[in-house]
Amino acid sequence: MGTIIVSGTVVLVVLGFGNHLYWLAAVAVLFLYVQYGRDASTKTSAPTTPSSPGPAPTSYKAYRDRRDQQAKWERRYRRERPLESRRQQRERTSK
Repeated sequence: MGTIIVSGTVVLVVLGFGNHLYWLAAVAVLFLYVQYGRDASTKTSAPTTPSSPGPAPTSYKAYRDRRDQQAKWERRYRRERPLESRRQQRERTSK
C-alpha cells in the first residue's frame, strides 16, 4: 500500500511542474496516508501485564462478544445451508 501511495505522490509531483494544484494534491495524499493509512496498519497493542496500569487492550468481554458472534454466524450458515454443513461435518469426522 505504501508503494502505491509513494508512486502516486511522485506522479503528482512530476505533474505539478505544469500545474501547481497537483503539488497540493500530493501533499494532501501524503498527509492522509500518514494520518490514517500508516497509523492504522502500524498500531500494535502490546499485551499489558496485570501490574501495568490501564485496561487490557482486549478484554474478555470483547473476546466473548466475538466468539458469540462467530457462533451465531455458524448457526445461521448451518440453518441456511444444511447440505453444505452436513458435507463439511462428514469430511471432518472421516479424517
